[in-house]
Amino acid sequence: MIRRGFVDLPHGQVHYRYAGEPGSAPPLLLLHGSPGSACQLAPLIVAMAETRLVIAPDTPGNGDSDALPNAAPEITNYAALLPAFLDALGLSVVDAYGTHTGASIATELALLAPARVRRILLDGVGLFDAAEQAEKLAHYAPPFTPDRDGAWLIRAFQFCRDQFLFYPWYNRTAAANRAGGLPPASVLHGFVLEVLKAAETYPLSYHAAFRWPGEQRLPLLAVPTLALAAADDPLLAMTQRAAELVPGGLFQILSSMGDTESLRSAIADFTR
Repeated sequence: MIRRGFVDLPHGQVHYRYAGEPGSAPPLLLLHGSPGSACQLAPLIVAMAETRLVIAPDTPGNGDSDALPNAAPEITNYAALLPAFLDALGLSVVDAYGTHTGASIATELALLAPARVRRILLDGVGLFDAAEQAEKLAHYAPPFTPDRDGAWLIRAFQFCRDQFLFYPWYNRTAAANRAGGLPPASVLHGFVLEVLKAAETYPLSYHAAFRWPGEQRLPLLAVPTLALAAADDPLLAMTQRAAELVPGGLFQILSSMGDTESLRSAIADFTR
């Protein structure tokens, strides 16, 4: 069973999901991607909780977590909150898994507090050059400001839907088509709801991830690191590059995005 809670931090409250019991392995900290929240990690939380305690916070400004006060927070600002978050839960050392935006936050946590991270897994690492950064900052994560005719709800739905159909989502052409298709309607519904909770603040962590200088930061890692990505992840090539940048970094390709069993097995093998 997944349970939920809040932690009070100086900037506000952080909402988190958790399941499982402490075991022989350290607790597993899961950091979600953008957009959305840790709700999208629910299948992985359940799978990993069979053998250990699992904690998955909503990144500030996403889901039910309060946004940071910064006008333009960086990935380091998000990572800097995590030691206090772990302190509040009484956790001294964790294994950390981060996907997409969460991968960059996990990296910065391991750099900031290496004694508190035993191993990290980076699932889909974004390494964007200057041109890609500029394009994505301009187009990828628009705020959805409420209006009185409800048009913002339609825009938010189309944004969430097209994340599954195209990469980038706004390039609605055959060349940008993603082969996986749409998830079940119930999954899409849940995804849209999580984005709507943070309709005007979710772009902050997205933009931070686009700006993150991973090429300079990854070579500084000193904890065992596995970079992994699904064969259909648009960030696959970047993730392989990330593994090459990490001293002693390992790389693994999973079958497909959404294959929870393969991901569970990869995490269990690397953190045993």
